[in-house]
Amino acid sequence: MQREIGTIDAQEVMAVLAAVPDPEIPVISVVELGIVRGFDPLREVVIITPTYSGCPATLVIEQSIRAALDAAGLSRILVKTELAPAWSTDWITQAGRAKLLAYGIAPPPLGDGAPSLRNRLAAQCPQCGSHNTTEISRFASTPCKALWRCNACQEPFDRFKCH
Repeated sequence: MQREIGTIDAQEVMAVLAAVPDPEIPVISVVELGIVRGFDPLREVVIITPTYSGCPATLVIEQSIRAALDAAGLSRILVKTELAPAWSTDWITQAGRAKLLAYGIAPPPLGDGAPSLRNRLAAQCPQCGSHNTTEISRFASTPCKALWRCNACQEPFDRFKCH
């Protein structure tokens, strides 16, 4: 059944999208990761911003969002990618940060002005909780992560790059 324009509830749309997992980190949704910036009910558009403008998962994310909307009977909603403002690690929700840590990925700190943005503060090891960690490589399993090692437990781990 088609609804009148402007009658789709934003909370309903966001609830549907909250079930769409990130293709690279399936324990966190695209909403928790901050990729979904919101839903404009008047224009009937979901706005998304990839973690990086060249993110290789962007097409898969768009397709997953489209499939979820279609399955919920919301096929007339458009999905629009906007690169400005650029995605920020501050857009990751608290629940998302907790899920990243439980999954073994060190979440970034909050705050654009944080010294850790320039890696002046060590990442917390998701295995043992130590802050005695070292960045091994600025590049890791995906473009949005860096490779770190814990000096206490010797385990390697990914950390979201701060930006």
